Amino acid sequence: MTKNIKAVVFDMDGVLLDSESVCDIIWKELAKDMRLPDIEAAIAENRGCNVELMAAQLKARYGAGFDCPKFFGDFSVRFKEWEFTKGIPLMPTARETLDWLKGKGYRLALATSTDRETAVRQLTAVGVYDYFEACVFGDQIERSKPAPDIYQKAAALLGLEPSECAAVEDSPNGIRSAAAAGLLPIMVPDRIQPGEDIKKLCFKVGKPLSFLRDFM
Repeated sequence: MTKNIKAVVFDMDGVLLDSESVCDIIWKELAKDMRLPDIEAAIAENRGCNVELMAAQLKARYGAGFDCPKFFGDFSVRFKEWEFTKGIPLMPTARETLDWLKGKGYRLALATSTDRETAVRQLTAVGVYDYFEACVFGDQIERSKPAPDIYQKAAALLGLEPSECAAVEDSPNGIRSAAAAGLLPIMVPDRIQPGEDIKKLCFKVGKPLSFLRDFM
């Protein structure tokens, strides 16, 4: 079923970069400072959501007076401190998988909800930015995942039909986006395991990233 696939389009956070682990640590630090209960549940329900939805869910959980701008502002400061002092590491087998796909002749692209400046900086820091011939960033599209826009644009930049591209994602919203755009969705779960509805949208589900070598 992958014989017509000419390109592989990657999400970044949770697929290529282990940023989710860093985010969890910082959320827990902030929860301790702010004395927020049940932070594990809050982390789970907000994973993969955009800022607007996270704000609504945090207020629903912690009250209408919850200071979302402060929470997100403090998070951003701490995340950047972590990035610039410790770095955001690659996910297991990420580089090896990119090398293998390149060697097999697949074209590689990126479709991340992260803004361009941040994504380029982080991918360059771990030496994988130059693998991608086409990139679409969160600040280049109006509708974020699960809307299909980001994957439609990635395929267009490659000059390919969406059906000629596979998409590698770790989140349900990412899978929904790729499927709606007409790409072949492949899920490498990080922190969120797929439900039956998401599994039905996926061509394959597995981990680590190198499991792509089993069928590509």
